[in-house]
Amino acid sequence: MTLQNKQYRLAARPVGTPKDSDWEFTTEAIPTAGEGEVVVKVHYVSLDPAMRGWMNDAKSYIPPVGLGEVMRAGTVGEVIESNNSAFAVGDYVTGYHGVQQYGKSDGKDLVKVDPNLAPLQSYLGGLGMPGLTAYFGLTDVGAVKEGDTVLVSGAAGAVGSMVGQIAKILGARAVGIAGGAGKCRYVVDELGFEACVDYKSDSFLKDLKEPLKTGVDVYFDNVGGDILDIALARLNRHARVVICGAISQYNNTTPVQGPVNYLNLLVQHARMEGFVVFDYIKQYEEGTRQLATWYSEGKLQFKEHIDEGIENFPTTFLKLFTGENFGKLVLKVNEN
Repeated sequence: MTLQNKQYRLAARPVGTPKDSDWEFTTEAIPTAGEGEVVVKVHYVSLDPAMRGWMNDAKSYIPPVGLGEVMRAGTVGEVIESNNSAFAVGDYVTGYHGVQQYGKSDGKDLVKVDPNLAPLQSYLGGLGMPGLTAYFGLTDVGAVKEGDTVLVSGAAGAVGSMVGQIAKILGARAVGIAGGAGKCRYVVDELGFEACVDYKSDSFLKDLKEPLKTGVDVYFDNVGGDILDIALARLNRHARVVICGAISQYNNTTPVQGPVNYLNLLVQHARMEGFVVFDYIKQYEEGTRQLATWYSEGKLQFKEHIDEGIENFPTTFLKLFTGENFGKLVLKVNEN
């Protein structure tokens, strides 16, 4: 029996929350390596909120996924064929092979990883794009310094959980916002945040008062919407607001909700700046080295939510928007 490469392709531009008909499940022959190319057997696919934006036919920091194309996604896997001297069969690499079981590359987008240092899926989480996003967003855009109070939304998620841990390592106070008492307990008891407030609680605004009694020096925003407005109202003088994402707005069928309290930026002489991790691609090696050092020293921990089976991609992807995932959401690609 000939092995096949199972894939998910974008079939239609979603309106609101993606539905099954927006995807096409296809199979084709496993690719072969041409001159200078490698073939990678994908072990894990990274599922990230940014993927929802890549599905829209709109100008952005990266071109949209074309209709009929394999859905773009970060991956980690094993080189099974190589005509590229930089990679040997058996090497493990990260790249962007998308939602499929096998991918082909000229090697320019591949980074070797060591499965002996950390589990493979961690290179899509704490030691991958989410970890680098947290690292550069907090240290460069947020200019965090010792003694700062750092407020982060989506604190139990892939990026937010790293932001708080890095803030703590650098001598700042970390206060999280997350959905549900269980996530808040995890953020405080396991990740070491000073506090975490459940935005689903009826006493949410009241519960924010004590941990933010000295105000907010850095707000790292992953959700947008009402939570952004609440944070803007609590800024200290010269605060920095880091716009990383706005997951509460991604499936809107109405215009994106903008901030109402933006004038507090003027009052507090604060600044708000957006960024994407691709801005720092030339510094990835530096960032990964620092994250790996902290990990080896026991200062960082990673949590992954792993679902299995490429056939389950559409259902698993939606967990990003329902809050079902706990930690970095990863899809394990089953063997052929």
